[in-house]
Formats: sequence, structure tokens, C-alpha cells
Amino acid sequence: MTVTDLFKFKNERIKVLHFTWFAFFVSFFAWFSMAPLATTMMADMDWLTPQHMAALGICNVVLTIPARIIIGSLLDKYGPRIVYSGLLITMSIPAITFAFGDTWAQLMISRLVLGSVGASFVIGIRMVAEWFPPKNVGFAEGIYGGWGNFGSAAGAMLLPWFALTMFGGDNGYRYALAFTGVICFIYGIIYYICVRDTPEGKALVKPKKASALEVSSWGDLVQLIIFTLPLGGAVAVSSWRLNGLGFISDTALNIIYAVIVGVLIFQIVNILKVNVPQLKKGVPEDDKYKFKNVTALNSTYFANFGAELAIVSMLPMFFQLTFSLTPSQAGLIAASFAFINLVARPLGGVLSDRMGSRRNVMLVYMFGICLGLVGMGMIDSSWPLVLAVAVTVLTSVFVQGAEGATYSIVPMIKKRVTGQIAGMAGAYGNVGATIYLTLFTLVSTQQFFFILASGAFISFLVCFFMLEEPKNSFGEEYYLTEDELKQQADADAALQKKAL
Repeated sequence: MTVTDLFKFKNERIKVLHFTWFAFFVSFFAWFSMAPLATTMMADMDWLTPQHMAALGICNVVLTIPARIIIGSLLDKYGPRIVYSGLLITMSIPAITFAFGDTWAQLMISRLVLGSVGASFVIGIRMVAEWFPPKNVGFAEGIYGGWGNFGSAAGAMLLPWFALTMFGGDNGYRYALAFTGVICFIYGIIYYICVRDTPEGKALVKPKKASALEVSSWGDLVQLIIFTLPLGGAVAVSSWRLNGLGFISDTALNIIYAVIVGVLIFQIVNILKVNVPQLKKGVPEDDKYKFKNVTALNSTYFANFGAELAIVSMLPMFFQLTFSLTPSQAGLIAASFAFINLVARPLGGVLSDRMGSRRNVMLVYMFGICLGLVGMGMIDSSWPLVLAVAVTVLTSVFVQGAEGATYSIVPMIKKRVTGQIAGMAGAYGNVGATIYLTLFTLVSTQQFFFILASGAFISFLVCFFMLEEPKNSFGEEYYLTEDELKQQADADAALQKKAL
């Protein structure tokens, strides 16, 4: 697959890729709509303070973590077409509610719910994997993630213009925010009509049970339970931050903690229900996979996507204060970190497809992130601005390329549970951002970059010792077990019978 193939719109595979990355683009366009209009909101609603906006920023990501796990399960059970369309249509409601909210309760609750749209990323990972063979999936997933992720940058550039020019008036910003919800609703319908889950004559392979991730050994079961706990912990940390800002009382915080514990217990019970009977019975040898590979990918996304979200949040202020720039100059330079996503993430996928070893590409990227972040930690006012920007852009290339390399491997771990594995890895990206941004409030900027570098190096070590080269890494078809092949054959037969 080459770049020119992306313009062969009559090819249904390419058509599905374009429809899917744009669905992701629309999701992020709505998800990150608040930041570029924050000052306008504060000016219109004079009771809003910077603390309110900080709290809304936390609300915007809190539910993304559990949503990615839930969406991953629904995705494997119902297929990406229904789940993507349903999510976009459903999220149009909180997007429009937020746009016309006048009270703190309306703004906070709608923003909290809207954070679930961040789980949309997981859906496209499975959709793209259904349409592209292993040898090309890295490039396709990179295009999906890199171009779709640009929706946040497009929102930052376009929404203020919409508010001032297209809609105008005192309520222009409200109509601009509502516009993102309307686009979600309309595109959810378009996506449902225009795509299907799999190529013609090919059935969607589904897990036996979608309520929890299947594992292959008792040791893997313990690992899965251990890796489930930090997902609730990140939500607890976000709630603690809201309490510290004064927007959640101590009583409410304790109730949230109790709910988190209850949800974790419920999820662990589901994990045991799904896996204990199968493990007692014995997992067929060809149906086994090693959870340590999921562990490695969780660590990479924690370290690369977590770092990206954290850096994007603090980079404008860092450049403004370090080099005495204006806010607009600092913002433009900081935007380069996200803008490079258009090229860097697909590049990570391409290299993963073409360098002969997905594992080695992953290792190079994680080590490159480590070196880049160490370099950023050394930036101070004595540096030439051009050199500081160059180091920042180079670091961004490694960070976002590593994201593409991560999701070139995800679909190959265990095909029928791709949604759940993608959901867990994606959730760990948000866990990383939560932990890193919390640490940012406790250390200096230089120390913060070194902490990010340490996270990348730890992930490098985890991948070095745990990540294995997937089966059929560069083949025409994904590795399927006898049970999965039988399931697919039965589904194919059913499709042919229905066609007759």
C-alpha cells in the first residue's frame, strides 16, 4: 500500500478508511471544542473563572478511560459500524447541551458525558483491521489515527472563526459549540449508511463473551486483574483534583471513591466469570495468546500518548515563559507538536509495515522518545529558539510515530478481541496523561520532561523483555485459530444463504 492508493476512492477498502478517519476527526472536533472558546465563554458568563475552566478540562477526560473499556467490549460484540454511528449520534446531545448551558451543573454534567466521545478512537482501530491485511494495517491505522486526531487542531483553528464570523453576535460561540454536536449527529447517520463492518463475503469474528477480555493462562488472569486496577485509580486521581479545586465536596469525593471500588469489583467478577471456567477446561493450544504483549502495548501508549496529551497541555506556557514570547507566538509554536501528527503517526505505521520487525520499530521509537524528552528537559532561555523548536518537533515525530507503531501491533495480538485490547491500551494513554499532569503540578518544567523521559525508558525496557513479534505480522491474512476459522466459515455460510 502506498500514498497514491489513498486516492483510489472507488476501492471500497480505501473508501471505508476515509469514512472512518473522518468519523474520528468529527469526534475529536467535538471533544476538544471547549479550549479555543474558553476565554469567550468566561467573558460571556462572568461567573466562570479559570478554576471553573480547569475543572471542565478535567471533566472532559474523566469518563474517557472507562468509556474506552466499555466501547471496546461493545465493539467486539456488535461490530464497529453500529457502535461508531451510535456513539456519534448519542454524543451530539451533550455537545449541544453544553453549548447552551447557563449553570455550572449543566456545563459540568454535559462536559463529563461528552468526554465519552474520546473512546471513538478504539472503534476505528477494529474497523480498519477488518478491511486491511496485516502487511498494510500499520499504514492504514496510522492514517486513521493521525488524520483523525487532527480534528482537535481543526477545532482550535476553525471554531473561533465560526463564532466570530459565521455565526457572529453575542451567542456566536454557543452556535459554534452546538455546530460540533450537529455534525456528530449528521455524520453518525452518514457513517451507518455508507460503511459496513467487513468486506463482502467476510464475516466479523466475535469473542465467545464480550463482558471481559479472554486470557490464556492463570498467570495472564492475574496480570489482567492487576492492569484493571489503575484504570479506576486514574479516575480517582481526577476526582481528587476536582476536590482540590473546590468543585467536589469531601462527601461527594468519598462517594465517587466508593463507586469506583464497586465498579472495579464488578469488572473483576466479570473477568473471573469469563475466564475461570475456560481455564479449568483448558484453552486449546492454538487459541492461546500471551497477555505480556498487551502489557507491553499498555506501557507504550501510557508513555507516548500520555506524554502527548500532557505536553500539549503545558507547551504553550513553557515557550511563552522561557523565551518571552507573546501568547499567539507560543501557541503557534506549540501547535507544531500536534500538527506533525498528520505525517508522523502514519510514518510510524509505514515503518512498522516495511522494516521487517514490528517489535524493533517499537523499540527504536520508544528509545527515540526518551532521548527527545531529555533534550526538551535541557531547553532554557540560553538556547536559540530555532533549536528549541527543532528538538520539540523531532520529539513529536517520535512520540506520534510510536503511537502509530503501537496500533500497528494491536490488531495482531488476538483478532477476535481487538476492540477490547485497543480499548485497554487506549485507556492507558489517558491514565498516562492523568498521572503526568498531576505530577506536573508538583515539579518544575525541566523535571517534568525528565519524568516523561523516564516513563518512555521504562516502556522501552518493558517492550524489550516482554513484546514479541506477532504471528502473521506481514501476511495477507490475520492469524486465526481453528475455532475462529470455523466461526468465520459458519458466518460466511449464513451470509451466502441470506443472499440467496
